[in-house]
Amino acid sequence: MDRNPIRHMFSRAQRQYESDARGEVKAKDKNATILVIDDSKTQVHLLRNVLVKEGYRTIAAYNGEQGVELTQLQRPDLILMDIVMPVMNGFQATRAIKKADATKGIPIIVISGTEQASDKIWAMRLGANDFMAKPIGRAELLHKINLLLRAKRLREARQSLAFDSSTTYKELDALD
Repeated sequence: MDRNPIRHMFSRAQRQYESDARGEVKAKDKNATILVIDDSKTQVHLLRNVLVKEGYRTIAAYNGEQGVELTQLQRPDLILMDIVMPVMNGFQATRAIKKADATKGIPIIVISGTEQASDKIWAMRLGANDFMAKPIGRAELLHKINLLLRAKRLREARQSLAFDSSTTYKELDALD
């Protein structure tokens, strides 16, 4: 059995990457934290109920400014963002979250009360990863969440693999 910690670290990251590439659903995705940002308490309640029943942890903010603050403090795995809100709207909040280095990798699904193409284009331009018009279908929402969480996990595994590879080479060079 190979006891080389560097090789073990590399192979563990490689196995994780291959598993993710096959699309295997991970239990940790179901434990993901999702931030719901919406000024409608009814909408927040409905979304949180759906997410909790699926095993997700949820937190809520009732305007864009609160959402940006919670994102910086809690680092959720995904954000559901309304557009029309007091204090700071969803476009402004999306821009602020995607601009910050610490939070730019968090996927955002923008939720709009209208299906206007301009809302979708503007949201995507500001960094949103997806767009949905109300009323939201449960199955479609859960499908999009699953895809974005899987993509995020793949990105993180690739970064880990790249980091592990560069660490391996540095450590091997130090042995010479």
